Amino acid sequence: MNIEIINIPKVEDYRGNIAIVEKEVIPFEIKRVYYLYDVPSTAHRGGHAHKEQLELLIPLSGSFDVVLNDGKTKQTVTLNKPDKGLLIKTNIWRELENFSSGSVCLVLASDVFLEEDYIRDFDAFLDFVR
Repeated sequence: MNIEIINIPKVEDYRGNIAIVEKEVIPFEIKRVYYLYDVPSTAHRGGHAHKEQLELLIPLSGSFDVVLNDGKTKQTVTLNKPDKGLLIKTNIWRELENFSSGSVCLVLASDVFLEEDYIRDFDAFLDFVR
């Protein structure tokens, strides 16, 4: 599957850790940053794929599951460590679910919002990747 876990460098300190996101860690130029928060535990986010855009999802707080599908294989990745990010490359359907209370999901994206880059219908996604 066209995904990768990215280890985010951290500095550990008895006063609290610092995670460092620099251009050497991210395999793309960041053009957009957004975050999900106050997501009810029963809610589902995502429900789309990107044709060109890459995204790195980082769980700043709490945990959530990312259900991924490349048209052939389905895989669930649980994100629950703020020094581990999930890089989702092109043509991967994603759904986010099972948010714990207080979860925050930071998303670093390789492009600005472009509606034409989204595939929002799962059947259309399956047609696109075949």
